[in-house]
Amino acid sequence: MSRIVLGVTGGVAVYKAALLLRLFTEAGHDVRVVPTDAALEFVGAPTWEALSGHPVQTGVFENVPEVPHVKLGQTADLVVVVPATANTLARAAHGLADDLLTNTLLTARCPVVMAPAMHTEMWQHPATVANVETLRDRGVLVIDPDSGRLTGADTGPGRLPDPEAIFAFCLQVLQGRPRDLAGRHVVVSAGGTREFLDPVRFLGNRSSGRQGIALAEAALARGASVTLVAANVSLDLPAGAEVVRVVTTAELREAMRKASASADAIVMAAAPADFRPVSMADAKIKKQADGVAPTIELTENPDILVELVRTRTSRSPVIAGFAAETGDANGTVLDHARAKLARKGCDLLVVNDVGSEQVFGRPDNEVTILSADGSEHPVPRAAKGEIAHAIWDAIVQRVE
Repeated sequence: MSRIVLGVTGGVAVYKAALLLRLFTEAGHDVRVVPTDAALEFVGAPTWEALSGHPVQTGVFENVPEVPHVKLGQTADLVVVVPATANTLARAAHGLADDLLTNTLLTARCPVVMAPAMHTEMWQHPATVANVETLRDRGVLVIDPDSGRLTGADTGPGRLPDPEAIFAFCLQVLQGRPRDLAGRHVVVSAGGTREFLDPVRFLGNRSSGRQGIALAEAALARGASVTLVAANVSLDLPAGAEVVRVVTTAELREAMRKASASADAIVMAAAPADFRPVSMADAKIKKQADGVAPTIELTENPDILVELVRTRTSRSPVIAGFAAETGDANGTVLDHARAKLARKGCDLLVVNDVGSEQVFGRPDNEVTILSADGSEHPVPRAAKGEIAHAIWDAIVQRVE
């Protein structure tokens, strides 16, 4: 059981913090809620007390013998502020201590997560941008807000991520992973592409995107700025990642090209279709009266991983690929994977044995990480989150 301080501030998205609180308590964590006075204008103290099982207070002159303005931060395993308004970000960045929450932020020696929510203009204002940069430089994990419907009819970046996504991020942080990707930009692809035969049918594959999402979550917890290129993924996406959604291999190729220009590390975990139809039918392909199946001419798609390797800039990002392999009469899974690593030219290749229903859609996995220097590191079966951290461990050793 972890001791968590949940700071809630005065934004309309504060109702989502109540849902986050429920997720924490149902998972067995002990949560103390520290609201600002403005937060209580939106959701009252009885709600926070009922959901947390603890009394709440906002000022430093309440319950003075317990010295809460020092004790809360000192004893916490995690402090998370949801939502973090522009005002709260500014006060935290400048070290103000004018209420219980800001005092707690100053005394905390545990990880601090802040999930901003505000109108787009406020999020993009130079003052807020500078405050977020200051907080991140100090080690605070500031989750980028989602883009979507805001208060009223406004739409844009500034929307608070879903509580489930914030909860998943916080669980990663509570694992105590090193912040060895702080200040780094990483690009991860996930899912499987689709190549359309007609307006209804497509060629695709069985990739769920689960491992790529786990890689993005793990990188965020280790302090990275993450771009996640998601191909036809229906799973919940991690809070704090910049998400680029794509459908076809051509779209994946272009998104990876753009995102990778400033990357320190690239993990190509998506499963692009190797082939696409030469042409897409304008209308649904109908069955023939004579029962003869149509002939579909295919052409090979570009190899995105090879292109990323060949077009590396002077920044020389570390590039890791994935290989879903099966053994056959010509060699074992690792035989085929070693040959693929040589062809691709990437730094690392994560090898999955997909011959016996061991990977697709499952919450766990086992892999072998092959390196261009000839070394190999088997990772025994574990949750895909643990596999993700093993992959980042290998990448971090090679990031300049």
